[in-house]
Amino acid sequence: MFKNDLKRIEGKNNYKKILENPEIQYIYIYRKYNSCKNRIIKKILYYFYRIYSFLFGFQISLECKIGKGLNINHWGSIVINPGVELGENINLHPGITIGQENRGKRKGAPIIGNSVWIGANVVIVGKINIGNNVLISPNTFINFDVPDNSIVIGNPGKIIKSENATEGYINRKV
Repeated sequence: MFKNDLKRIEGKNNYKKILENPEIQYIYIYRKYNSCKNRIIKKILYYFYRIYSFLFGFQISLECKIGKGLNINHWGSIVINPGVELGENINLHPGITIGQENRGKRKGAPIIGNSVWIGANVVIVGKINIGNNVLISPNTFINFDVPDNSIVIGNPGKIIKSENATEGYINRKV
C-alpha cells in the first residue's frame, strides 16, 4: 500500500524520496507497522512511530483505517482518532483534528470517503459520514454528514454541491 502513497506524493515510486521527506517517512513507518507480523520488528517500528509522531506533530492512531493513496501535505499538527476510517486518495494538511464525540446522537468517530481534500485547521468530529469527492476548505468545522461531490466552507460549515469539487486538488489518484 505504501507504493500507492509514494506514487500519489511524488508521482512515481522513488524510494530515495523517503530519506528527504518527513511526511513520506511517517507514512512509510505507519504502513510498515500495520502490515508487519513479526512482534520484534513491530516493537522497533512502534518506537520509530513514536519518535516521528513527536518530531513532526502527527498523532495518527495506528488503529484507524486508512485507504491507499494517503498524502500528507506539510508536517505539523495532525490528530486522528483510532475509530476514524479514511478512504482512498485523501489529502491532509497541518492543523487537522479528526476526532470522536463522546456523547449525544453523534457519539463516535467519522467515516471519510474517497478523494477527500482536507484543508489546514479543519476540525471533523462525531459519528458522521463524509462522502466521496469532497473538498473541505481551511478553518472549517464539521459535525454533520456531507454528501458526495461537495465543497464545505466556513464555521459553521456550509455545503456547496460541485460535481468536480476536488478537481485540481487531488492529483495522481491511485
